[in-house]
Amino acid sequence: MVDNIILLVEDNPDDEILTLRALRKNHIGNKVIVVRDGAEALDFLFCTGLYADREPNKMPEIILLDLRLPKLGGLEVLQRIREKERTRLLPVVILTSSDRDQDLVEGFKFGANAYIPKPVNFTHLIEAVHQLGLHLMVLSEVPHF
Repeated sequence: MVDNIILLVEDNPDDEILTLRALRKNHIGNKVIVVRDGAEALDFLFCTGLYADREPNKMPEIILLDLRLPKLGGLEVLQRIREKERTRLLPVVILTSSDRDQDLVEGFKFGANAYIPKPVNFTHLIEAVHQLGLHLMVLSEVPHF
């Protein structure tokens, strides 16, 4: 079992299922923690609120971040991640159904490492993980081609 975790920040249950399926189909066996709004994402990352007892040294290997979230939008979450020393370098992949060019520009402006449109395309997700140099950290087994 792989100890490294993936943080999925997603409020839509259907998109959550598709993303989890994409990860499984590509042999990514990491534990996935799902949070359903921006405030919960920050609570998880900074060990506050419901996650006050979480081990602060166990940070996710990658964050898959939706932009359209309740309570606190994805771009604001990304800004706060990049503001703090302990989370500044965490890889963040934006997953969004937004087709606004402005969202893409803002995402990269605030430090996103990659941007993938929804519905999640399996190939694009794996390529983004690969491009981030995380493929060796997140693959739980060698893929069978």
